Amino acid sequence: MKKIYLLILLLLFTSISVFANDLEIAKQKFNSYVYAANNYSPSLLNFYSPNAKIIRQVVKPDGTTANATTDMATYAKQMKISQGTAKLRKYKNKYKNVTAVKVSNGIKVSSLRQPMEDNYWLKTYQIWQKQPNGNWVIIEELMQTKQQIFLKYAD
Repeated sequence: MKKIYLLILLLLFTSISVFANDLEIAKQKFNSYVYAANNYSPSLLNFYSPNAKIIRQVVKPDGTTANATTDMATYAKQMKISQGTAKLRKYKNKYKNVTAVKVSNGIKVSSLRQPMEDNYWLKTYQIWQKQPNGNWVIIEELMQTKQQIFLKYAD
């Protein structure tokens, strides 16, 4: 009986270690994403699953929100266009309060994002999922924005 308890404890500690490791890996991947984004890397799109769900949550002047959701193909086109302008402006985001939690379909990395030259922080999250080949990709992303132009795409 003692051996069974020891085996159960060993399995429990092993699974906790693997789980904690996945949280750290997802946070490291997020940090790599931030670095690539802030340095206008052409590899930025490689962080995403081809089927990723992209959500821009527009924060309206009255504080309410509306979601504008798009597919990865559309987002990739938009990103390629806007990346050139961002590079010319030397646009960068800052992030703080980065946390990672296990969710049903991966690891959710949440943070607050400060757009360049703004004095406010906006909510953001990415769900990172480990693929069968061992690669980690973003399968869902939500970023709040105060850019009202996105309202024309809101659900």
